[in-house]
Amino acid sequence: MSDATADLPALPVTFRPGRTRAVLLTAAALIFVTITVVALLLERLTPAERSSFIVTAALLDSVLFLLARPKVVAEESGVTVVNLTRTRRLEWAEILRVNLRTGDPWVFLDLSDGSSLPALGIQPGIAKERAIADARALRALAEARSTTEPGSRHG
Repeated sequence: MSDATADLPALPVTFRPGRTRAVLLTAAALIFVTITVVALLLERLTPAERSSFIVTAALLDSVLFLLARPKVVAEESGVTVVNLTRTRRLEWAEILRVNLRTGDPWVFLDLSDGSSLPALGIQPGIAKERAIADARALRALAEARSTTEPGSRHG
């Protein structure tokens, strides 16, 4: 086993924007509690109006939960990319390159079919250093586990 292989994270590993997720889930809880308390404290509201406040809070929370959903799960058999509304399973050989360039909002995976897949689970947002480390780890895993020739990955 080479030194590069020894530095790889143990599989399975999940990459997700932890700080961003914490902020979104905390905001969701605070919004729901605040709107619900306001609905219950306003004396002139009918039960239907109170319910509409609570339903609105739940809808706002559902959007925040959706934004907190992205992750990238690397396993022995491949990678699962969970974005806002879609999940895609990839074999290691399908990933040609893992990109996180300056100014990118998240990692992009260049795939063997010629397409590029955004991986929102690794995003610089409020934890840039963490995202860079995660992108490097995913890149190293992809390079170590791919069945394609290393020289053909960058050409």
